Amino acid sequence: MPQSHLPTRHIETLAVHGGMAGVRESGSHVPTIDLSTTNPLVGVESGGASYENLATGGDLEPGASAVYQRLWQPGVARFEESLAALEGTDGAVAFSTGMAALAACLLATAAAGKPHVVAVRPLYGGTDHVLAAGLLGTTVSWADAGSIASSITPETGLVIIETPANPTLELLDIAAVCAEAGDVPVLVDNTFASPVLQQPAMHGATLVLHSATKYLGGHGDVMGGVVATNREWLERLRQVRALTGGLLHPFAGYLLHRGLRTLPVRVRAQQATAEQLAFLLDGHPALKRVHYPALPGQDPLGLLGRQLHGPGSLIAIELAGGYEAAAAFTEACRLITHAVSLGGVDSLVQHPASLTHRPVEASAKPNAGVVRLSIGLEHVDDLAADILQALDAADVAEAAEGLVRAAEALPQEQDA
Repeated sequence: MPQSHLPTRHIETLAVHGGMAGVRESGSHVPTIDLSTTNPLVGVESGGASYENLATGGDLEPGASAVYQRLWQPGVARFEESLAALEGTDGAVAFSTGMAALAACLLATAAAGKPHVVAVRPLYGGTDHVLAAGLLGTTVSWADAGSIASSITPETGLVIIETPANPTLELLDIAAVCAEAGDVPVLVDNTFASPVLQQPAMHGATLVLHSATKYLGGHGDVMGGVVATNREWLERLRQVRALTGGLLHPFAGYLLHRGLRTLPVRVRAQQATAEQLAFLLDGHPALKRVHYPALPGQDPLGLLGRQLHGPGSLIAIELAGGYEAAAAFTEACRLITHAVSLGGVDSLVQHPASLTHRPVEASAKPNAGVVRLSIGLEHVDDLAADILQALDAADVAEAAEGLVRAAEALPQEQDA
């Protein structure tokens, strides 16, 4: 059913039917996977015109050849159309990974003569790293939510934020950030929230970025990135993708489109479990703090219900025993897998300071006692049991480490 003919715009319906135009008319119930790397050309002149249009950022025109997979791919286009419907933007451009999507945004702004970026920490460690390193020809000024306007120069091409932020889930008011940014486009990394819980474009953001590997795919078996945006930026990003080759494989496009169809159900079920766990853990004697937006005092701007439709399914816990306790906890989890990534059907745990945020400069690195939990679809009681036994194990390990340190500090007896 074409999206424009849907009787409702509820996100559950858009998730199921987005990007499905023409599928039933073709005689299929689900999209087919087209692996063609090249496509027949009708004629020399028309083929050349199609190539020029697509290579310079245009969309596929009716009746024209798609020419070459690097320029346009039908399954990827279905995923893009569906994601754009969920985010409420003119369209979307998909890439091989989330970092490829970010790189395209940075290359596009640098190519337009606006190489300066204003960014608000905390951010995903890879984003922080590429901005700090300046590998793609950009420079960065680090700001907080109140100093964005004063950090902007005539060469500023982007303001970059992430909310909820990785890894400790700080929230930013997107509309307030956009007001500070003025005419400078704001890029919001929306990976942690997904379009189910937050639609940044509705609050003024120009670019909405996702590591599609996470919630959009949802099963830990496909990598991808995507940027939902307006018509001007669609053209710019398509051109970067066409010329640099950071394209999404057709099978990955199929899996991500399929993932979107269950996204609202998965996100809300995971969130319900995470919320129970966050309140269970809040106040635990082994923890210095539980970071979760729904807990008292952790939404000072009142963004839940106004900007963010729910607190999400990520929890960060800060162990009172610091790095030793955090490492012991992480290694003691049995049901929850020690691994990078997030947003999948199974729960994951990782230590950001030593892993994803390892390249971040010391002053901006997460506290060494912080551990991040991505809550999956397991039963809440089983997850709670695993977390509590791991906290007990960390407490024992911390006590043992303390005894060792105390013994090492004692005066050593001298041989007679």
